[in-house]
Amino acid sequence: MNRINQIVEDISSGNPKPIYFLMGEEAFYIDKISNFIENNVLNEEEKGFNQMVLYGRDVTIEDIISNAKRYPMMSEKQVVIVKEAQDLSRTIEKLVSYAENPQPSTVLVLCYKYKTLDKRKKLAKIIAKNDCLFESKKLYENQVGDWISNELADKGYKIEPKAGQMLVEFLGTNLSKINNELEKLILILPKKSTITALHIEENIGISKDFNNFELRKAVGEKKIVKANQIANYFAQNPKNNPLIMSISLLNSFFTQLLLYHGLKDKGRINVSKMLRVNPYFVAEYESAARNYPMRKVAQIISYLREADLKSKGVGASNLPSGDILRELLFKIMH
Repeated sequence: MNRINQIVEDISSGNPKPIYFLMGEEAFYIDKISNFIENNVLNEEEKGFNQMVLYGRDVTIEDIISNAKRYPMMSEKQVVIVKEAQDLSRTIEKLVSYAENPQPSTVLVLCYKYKTLDKRKKLAKIIAKNDCLFESKKLYENQVGDWISNELADKGYKIEPKAGQMLVEFLGTNLSKINNELEKLILILPKKSTITALHIEENIGISKDFNNFELRKAVGEKKIVKANQIANYFAQNPKNNPLIMSISLLNSFFTQLLLYHGLKDKGRINVSKMLRVNPYFVAEYESAARNYPMRKVAQIISYLREADLKSKGVGASNLPSGDILRELLFKIMH
């Protein structure tokens, strides 16, 4: 975030770099920086002659360099944005000559999504030396909840931990998708609102009672009836509740529970730090640890591996996902 803030500060103060090479697995920040440059370097009158958007699949490196070397018209700067620049990965090193001596009146932006430059090669070294290289790394799942809270806080909103967890479980770590759903909620909720699980259910379509978050909680508390109600709901809606997701989240939960059993300091702050979970969820691990001793947890992890293989057709050809999940829950809770 510090690097993003620095880029925004440079542009806002009228001192943009001549090149911004935006690369990495997380497209959200690449788009965010690119859009900020597109909207803020030039005013509306200057944009007509001095701002262009190119696409990697339609141009060559030579085309990009030619446009970048052009002088601006009736403006101090011109902006050249190359979207989907990863389509030029085979020839991207041809940018070396331009990167060594960029046109000072041009702001060249390259959006190199889902890939990174080879940092051993000359282009990456030159751009990094001039502080123009930005790598957008994908967040780990346990980091996304905090990211959601921070994004909403910047816009004057809060979110319940359960509601944030529902978004992560339903949308994964794709920040662009999550941001789109948050924007929908912001449009309909007044400032300073706290987003709840009910808001998520009513406006995004994720059930607040029948989701993997509630399944994990029911299993941890050994609420057999509740866990099977959720499993039956998943069986009736398999497209929205893929088995592989349920197995993955349960596996993560019991792996963390195994780690919890091994902790000497089981204070809430230490557990939150060591398990990398929101302190709000520590009580779930405390409850589950009472229901599942360490030996049972190790056995459950083996059950989860078996279920994962069955979900992929190994040893259980054409077995419905609902049956695999119900069998798994029976083994876990008995």
